[in-house]
Amino acid sequence: MIKKMINYLLIIGLLTSCGNPKNEPKTEKLVVIENPTNKVLLSSEIVWEKLNPARGDQSPQAGTVWGDRKGTSPTGFLAKFVDGFSSPPHIHNVTYRAVVIKGLIHNDDPNAENMWMKPGSFWTQPVGESHITSAKGEENIALVEIDKGPYLVKPISEAFDNGERPVNIDVSNIVWLDNSKTNWIASNSKAEISFLMETDGLKSLFVKLPKEYSGLIETDGTVLHSVVINGEMSYLLPQNDETKVLDLGSYFGSTDNAIHNISNSSESETVIYVRTNGNMKVK
Repeated sequence: MIKKMINYLLIIGLLTSCGNPKNEPKTEKLVVIENPTNKVLLSSEIVWEKLNPARGDQSPQAGTVWGDRKGTSPTGFLAKFVDGFSSPPHIHNVTYRAVVIKGLIHNDDPNAENMWMKPGSFWTQPVGESHITSAKGEENIALVEIDKGPYLVKPISEAFDNGERPVNIDVSNIVWLDNSKTNWIASNSKAEISFLMETDGLKSLFVKLPKEYSGLIETDGTVLHSVVINGEMSYLLPQNDETKVLDLGSYFGSTDNAIHNISNSSESETVIYVRTNGNMKVK
């Protein structure tokens, strides 16, 4: 393993919840990170396979981003649907969270009217609940995330209600917070955050990087998964100072205290989805 010492200033007093937005911490502490755990997976490196092999050629495609969809670990994967795809009513053995990356996707009760979610929309599907998934567009891709595998498709004859209720947030209803609303954003940064949900100590959120943004995301959790859902960004790997260009569906993460050196390399804003059990500071 390549060893590298990274010295950086970590602002003490990172927020442990979405509240207490002001009172920027002023004390700084020198932190040394040895053997950084930063990692990157480009969208071009994702291996695609059938999401539901039982459906043969009618199955959507799935590409694992982190974890193991067929194992028991927390997992994130991309699901790709052809234009006009519509699943039969079914259930899953686990609850999942999802973000639309490309195209239009509908996910709801089998009898519900189509409600097409655009890129940047977020939804959850409770375990055991009967539903269908449909797609409309030349290319339709969603990030799907589970806390524990395996991810299975089961018949509605096994449906049950465990008390969970679905969450559907259209991109037009995303609420963004700037540095005046949350101290997860540094006072001199023009980035924004949208807190989506928190389960079992892990937070799901969006981070929006404005055009020409260049800065750092500092994290202190043992879980950090992030996927580009809009735009394009450059990422500097601290292990070898190599810069990677991350387009839609590309991933970066870490498993310990980390500094993520990023910049927006697109002509408009870039949005990333983040799942973490720690605190963050976007600078």
